[in-house]
Amino acid sequence: MPSKEFETLPNIYLVGPMGAGKTTVGRHLAELLGREFLDSDHEIERKTGASIPWIFEKEGEQGFRSRETIVIDDLTSRKQLVVATGGGAVTQSKNREFLKNRGIVIYLYTPVEIQLQRTYRDKNRPLLQVENPEQKLQDLLKIRDPLYRDVAHYIIETNQGAARDLAQRIFQLIISKELC
Repeated sequence: MPSKEFETLPNIYLVGPMGAGKTTVGRHLAELLGREFLDSDHEIERKTGASIPWIFEKEGEQGFRSRETIVIDDLTSRKQLVVATGGGAVTQSKNREFLKNRGIVIYLYTPVEIQLQRTYRDKNRPLLQVENPEQKLQDLLKIRDPLYRDVAHYIIETNQGAARDLAQRIFQLIISKELC
């Protein structure tokens, strides 16, 4: 049940690379705010009845990105949410527009070394099923970091503290900046 105390706050959107902890931090943040938490990737899978790797295989990345934009438009049109977006959501200008104009965007900045530690066994990440995942993560960050920074209202480094601590830091930041 949404907290009355924080109902005037807009939606909170977490962006950042795969392995940044968007889903884990998002769940904790939603709990602190008394809000529903949704993960855009999980919503895509729920709506399509197909896994993300399957969508990538059958429709390619562009097919997946088209589905992602529909879901992000829907999620950003709702109220009282904390949403974790997929790592590549910011590559689409429409998604950046929806996120930036419809809520507070937090960029969870994560160095490649940490991303690699958190994702190296995950077979559910199609873009990392390559010979050199570290190079792929570096290439993706080089392209996406400016987009994350452009859309973000706040940037939080994720290499300092556990997910629950990061959620608490974000909570304090939002409350101090947005409710004053």
